[in-house]
Amino acid sequence: MLQAAQLRVVDEERVHVRPKCLRGRPRALLAFLLLSILASPAQQKTGPTASFDSARKVFRLDGANVTYAMGVNAHGELQSLYWGDRLAATDALPAPRIVSFADEMNDGPQEYSGWGGGTLDEPALKATFPDGNRDLVLHYASHAIDGDELRVTLRDISRDVYVTLKYRMDSATGVLARSAVIENRTADKLMLEQAEAANWNLPASTDYSLRYLAGRWGGEFQLQTQSIQPGSVVLESRRGSTGHQSSPWFAIARGPATETEGSVWFGALGWSGSWRITVGQDPMQQVRITGGFNPFDFGYQLKPGESLQTPVFYGGFSSTGFGGASRQMHRYELTNILPQAPHPPLRPVLYNSWEATKFDVDEKGQEQLAEKAASIGVERFVMDDGWFGQRKDDHAGLGDWYVNPEKFPHGLAPLIAQVHALGMDFGLWVEPEMVNPDSDLYRKHPDWVINFPGRPRSESRNQLILNLARPEVRAYVFGVLDQLLNENDISFLKWDLNRVWAEPGWPEVAPDEQKKLYVQYIDNYYSILQDLRKKHPRLEIESCSGGGGRVDLGVLHYVDEVWPSDNTDPFDRLSIQDGFTYAYTPSVMMAWVTDSPNWYNQRVTSLSYRFLSSMQGSLGIGANLNKWSAEDLAVAKEMIATYKSVRGVVQQGSLYRLVSPRGNSEMSATESVAEDKSTAVAFVFLHSQQMRYPARRVFLEGLDRNAIYKIRPIYGHLLDHEPTAASGAYWMGNGLSVILNGDYDAAGFIFERVARP
Repeated sequence: MLQAAQLRVVDEERVHVRPKCLRGRPRALLAFLLLSILASPAQQKTGPTASFDSARKVFRLDGANVTYAMGVNAHGELQSLYWGDRLAATDALPAPRIVSFADEMNDGPQEYSGWGGGTLDEPALKATFPDGNRDLVLHYASHAIDGDELRVTLRDISRDVYVTLKYRMDSATGVLARSAVIENRTADKLMLEQAEAANWNLPASTDYSLRYLAGRWGGEFQLQTQSIQPGSVVLESRRGSTGHQSSPWFAIARGPATETEGSVWFGALGWSGSWRITVGQDPMQQVRITGGFNPFDFGYQLKPGESLQTPVFYGGFSSTGFGGASRQMHRYELTNILPQAPHPPLRPVLYNSWEATKFDVDEKGQEQLAEKAASIGVERFVMDDGWFGQRKDDHAGLGDWYVNPEKFPHGLAPLIAQVHALGMDFGLWVEPEMVNPDSDLYRKHPDWVINFPGRPRSESRNQLILNLARPEVRAYVFGVLDQLLNENDISFLKWDLNRVWAEPGWPEVAPDEQKKLYVQYIDNYYSILQDLRKKHPRLEIESCSGGGGRVDLGVLHYVDEVWPSDNTDPFDRLSIQDGFTYAYTPSVMMAWVTDSPNWYNQRVTSLSYRFLSSMQGSLGIGANLNKWSAEDLAVAKEMIATYKSVRGVVQQGSLYRLVSPRGNSEMSATESVAEDKSTAVAFVFLHSQQMRYPARRVFLEGLDRNAIYKIRPIYGHLLDHEPTAASGAYWMGNGLSVILNGDYDAAGFIFERVARP
């Protein structure tokens, strides 16, 4: 008998019910509609549903155009069965099969495998018991479909170790959220040495290719592509944070997939600490993706009755190439991940004082910058580093979160009042996880930092890391930030993290508990963000980590925006932003307009080029406005006004990467389209003109083919023969010719629907 339960879209404490009903319809019409739904399930997107076929012991989840299925074989193993295009309701999935240890070295596509029982592939869970046993074999025990959530419980074949697998499928995108809860119900402790969030299994094939994001400080989110061969590819961070070197995201294509066509499986891990994703192909050509806590230096002891919740591993499938995969992920993040989902507010235009003043901040200087920022239309003024403790450079002050009395003799209140009088809200830079040895906090509590006793305490940027896993440190960090927010009308915190871990010791706890640091630290970090937002509901937060070192779907539950890179060169940012958008929505992507020549590489670019580069995300200004001419300020004011008129489309519309800055050295282009297709915004960049060849035509995507769109420029011109209005089919099929000349030229255009068929 088929048992089914209607699922709702859920995110942690937020439950957003998506009702469906047919009312006031004749019975015949209603019957016809129901038959149509059964006949064409791939077109039915009002789910999702989770069901269990008890006769075949098969689970199935459906959302949007995606089906995910798994089943229990005769030995009790939970096997992956299908993940891809949505199947018909009448399609009978193959029953899970029994695979012997000797079956061509293939132990079957297990949904969540323990290390034991002949398992040869990358396991999801590895444990050591007090008697030295390390064999862990997980079999199906029970399941429950509880409103929005499918839970499948596995148990070891002889010991009371339970793993509850959680599944939530999104109806609008088909993105599936997976995680696991590992419980010790035995009478003794056990040590977890590997704890993944999920295994993902793909059908056997030899034509898979992997895309992932790698880089470094100043060059984050660089897209990498390689074919998948027998063996394993490991993407990871061992640094205690997400890291600049790799992002916890993958996309796998089968066959010749492109930006617009082909089958693509994709996933992203929601964890801001040390993480790992392993992509492996076994001898039978089956591909398995495993991700969760990084097992390097990992050991999590579970006492009797204790449990461990893994991170969430999100996965999806697109039949419309990498662009379709990105748009599904963006929509999911906007409606399920961000703190104010499903309707996150548009990001305000921001000014940050760092590049203008560095550490040399004071009340008068900040007020002067605020006046200039307000005059060009800025909505949020953020004072950066240098306002607290004895902070005159990066050698001192971190940890002492009181307002510097020399720089601000009357506190922050006068500056904040002036910022508000100018029509802006006020934000502040903080780095609360760090401490300088030259600080009152460190002199009082040198034991509060992560360290191994008797070993060096390696400094980076003259700072050490507070052990946020310690309850008293967690309480201190929350307390000083809470006090700062209570005493001042602050709407925004730019939360920075400027170094990675070293000597990751926690000497205050027992040796077999010390490696819990990797989990407890991040759990406490998340809880501080959550509690601050709960107590100060108007507060918004940006995640920054020396640039893009802490960007992932874990921190995005608690922050409104992220800082992709300290590199603000507008040309470099094109490839950084291109890679970023494969995994993350442009809504959260802060992009600043800074001075020329750029501080990072001394490249000279025009103000219009810098603005158009930054207008593809959440627009900010980071330049020294005291050095801008009246003409510069006028250009900025006009650009900001135009951006405000289309930021809803840019930040929350559908993104199309028309021409990649990676694959074409001469130009690149992007387009954002409103959900109702009423408006589109295109940005076109010429990087290096060669032999005076004109820029290539740019073909738009995602428009209403039969509607008429009028074009108006943000900046730049089309060739004279181009129409000022044409159908969506024309702009997509015939494209547009943009006048671009020389190096680092750019143009932007708005397409507005003026007539519909």
